[in-house]
Amino acid sequence: MSDLKSNIVEIENLKALHRPGLRLFGLDLGTKTIGLALSDGMLSVASPYHTIRRTKFTRDASELAALSAKEGVFALVIGMPLNMDGSEGPRAQATRAFVRNLADKLDLPVTFWDERLSTVAAERAMIEADLSRAKRAEKIDAAAAAFILQGALDRLARL
Repeated sequence: MSDLKSNIVEIENLKALHRPGLRLFGLDLGTKTIGLALSDGMLSVASPYHTIRRTKFTRDASELAALSAKEGVFALVIGMPLNMDGSEGPRAQATRAFVRNLADKLDLPVTFWDERLSTVAAERAMIEADLSRAKRAEKIDAAAAAFILQGALDRLARL
């Protein structure tokens, strides 16, 4: 799918693309890492899954493609880093560029999900779980991705 418009779908249209047993990946795109979360096949629960250490885009995209195939992923939910007033800044533009480039490497539909405060919420949950700073630093990206994905799954459940 090299046409950007063809791989971006609204959350409302994602449910129609689901087949039993297939799952969603949630992504929290950072400059150094990509946090991944995985849904169950019923699209009800998101779990932290993995963190990709970013190197070159081609390698990152290959790892994402391999993991997507391994886990039976049918679409990606990518956190959109909006400003607190809802506007898009440089990080949102970088996210759109990532998706544009990814369309040539990975033939999966993508939906964007507002990620405002997802890292804050994930951090709070880990503090409440009494995780050490080192453990939190190691797991924060995947936990933030799970928070993003769970929000999208909750929305899908209400549709």
